[in-house]
Amino acid sequence: MAFRKTNVEFDDENAFHDDDGSALSVADLEANVNARGVDVRSLLQRGNIAAAVAKSVTDPPAGRAPSSLKDRNTQTVMEALQAAKSAEIPAIVKTLTSDQLDVLMKYIYRGMASPETYNSSILLTWHEKVLEVSGLGSVVRVLTDRNVV
Repeated sequence: MAFRKTNVEFDDENAFHDDDGSALSVADLEANVNARGVDVRSLLQRGNIAAAVAKSVTDPPAGRAPSSLKDRNTQTVMEALQAAKSAEIPAIVKTLTSDQLDVLMKYIYRGMASPETYNSSILLTWHEKVLEVSGLGSVVRVLTDRNVV
């Protein structure tokens, strides 16, 4: 008659277990960020902006990663976003997966938080196109996610 798989008597709802999902060391994260930056710049030089944007938002350092790594990866993402022309943005956004769109939205908001560093008009254009494709669900997921980029 034991149909429960979890013993609810022993669950402590007040116990918080933070799982940032990253088992990589700081050195591995740094190597990933550096390699991603080189790959994105290479793709941009070849004119493949869609692949550069996709690569820049795939598996970013998030959660408890050092802020210096997050800042470097943000710079890489912003380089890819600024390389796109306004007419190319809708086609690029449509090629991204929903997870990549959510990560892209996180970086758009991070860029908007620093208007003195990043071009807000470009970020607003990207925001508009990502919102058209992913809907309000993406905004809600980004604003409620604890793993900030």
